Amino acid sequence: MVKSWQLKNYKDDAKPPRVLDVVHPEASQQTGGWPFAVVLDDEQLQNAANSGLYQVVSDGNTLHAPADAEFRWSDGHLEVTKHFHFDHSYVVRVDASVKLNGRPITGGLAWLGGFGDLTVTNPVPVETVNTYYSEGGKIASFAHKKLEGIDKWGPGLWHGGKDFVGIEDRYFTAAFLPPNGSAPGTLETRYWKAWHNVQVNGQDTPEPVPQVAVASTAQPLALRVYVGPKDYDDLKKMNPPLNGLVNFGWLEFIAEPLFHGLKWLHKYIPNWGWAIVALTLIINMLLFPLRISSYKTTIKMQRVAPEIKAIQERYKKYKLNDPKKAEMNKEVMAVYSREGINPVGGCIPQLLQMPIWFGLYRALQGTIELRHAPWFGWIRDLSAKDPYFILPVLMGASMYLASKMTPMTATDPQQEAMMKIMPIGMAAMFMVIPYPSGLAVYILTSSLVGIVQQVYLNRQHPLPAAPARPARGKKS
Repeated sequence: MVKSWQLKNYKDDAKPPRVLDVVHPEASQQTGGWPFAVVLDDEQLQNAANSGLYQVVSDGNTLHAPADAEFRWSDGHLEVTKHFHFDHSYVVRVDASVKLNGRPITGGLAWLGGFGDLTVTNPVPVETVNTYYSEGGKIASFAHKKLEGIDKWGPGLWHGGKDFVGIEDRYFTAAFLPPNGSAPGTLETRYWKAWHNVQVNGQDTPEPVPQVAVASTAQPLALRVYVGPKDYDDLKKMNPPLNGLVNFGWLEFIAEPLFHGLKWLHKYIPNWGWAIVALTLIINMLLFPLRISSYKTTIKMQRVAPEIKAIQERYKKYKLNDPKKAEMNKEVMAVYSREGINPVGGCIPQLLQMPIWFGLYRALQGTIELRHAPWFGWIRDLSAKDPYFILPVLMGASMYLASKMTPMTATDPQQEAMMKIMPIGMAAMFMVIPYPSGLAVYILTSSLVGIVQQVYLNRQHPLPAAPARPARGKKS
């Protein structure tokens, strides 16, 4: 069994950072299960196989890739052999053979004891860990809330027809795959949860530990195991492709193009923070024609605002469910139609920005490329929140200034108050919720670009002068 699996190119979130180890030793110790443990249908045989002292056959005490290591154990009746081949990639070839009284029996391998970066704080590590399998090209994942205990798996009960099986956290995965050239759907799996205790406010608190096992109808068991980062390009090169493990959520159709656009920019701008700034500039320039159209719509609406207000005044005595209100709406729409005004045209740029924000949030939060990626100064991790809340404050201030410079379609006090509150609310959300600082960089840059664009529009297309109020007094 494996007691440590370190990814030398990655650090954890400890202070100071350490080389990342995806094995959870305390959970493994408490649950009695470690990665690459043997899974058998007979619990007594399984316990004997996993507690036995294995003989190691290798080329030396310290291995340097490419290298092989073989582990053998037997009690005279049960015989287990595990063979590992390491090269200079994240993929390890593993062969496992289990015999009882000289006859092969079904034996699987499991990743037990938890997985991933133990040092993340928000959310706690177990909340980001899923077991998963792929069947027919579709990935099904199971968070600990969807997992049951080991009791659900009776002797010999496995789910077959799987293309690959594994366990993951937000940025890393251990994926069990069949040998190259194998037909799809040749793997079988089990997935369940165990429990161990963690200290919460000085008290022992039970915490779930997701577990996954893999077997095959063919014996001995032959596997390729990828243990490494969920790098989109590397996973896509695997056979079968594993890039579906990079989860962009329900806004994948927005988040994935944004991510690939950001990666393309990073080829020419080696700093991810400045690549986000460049992406922001490109998106805002593409949306600028819509901003111009929205601005012209706002000018038209301000021009007819007195006429619209006069119509509304005539009908204000009627209740909302009164049929007369429908007549009012017809008159208002007739004015808009006469002037060629689309009532929602002034909101289109803002409406388009919202899905971009959510898509970029998913792209920044769930991709290994942005993990621990610095920008400059105090921003050392664009996937984490700003530790000093400087970006949220600047973001809120720039959003407020942009809203003050942007003409409104009506002089509604409630709408004006909402426009003032929204920047404050956004800044507060970024302080309370651990949104990626890279998203704050996007919104801040977008607001600054919006200010520059609005200055240009205000100069090119001045707002109509407010109508002069008639002096009070007797009519002549």
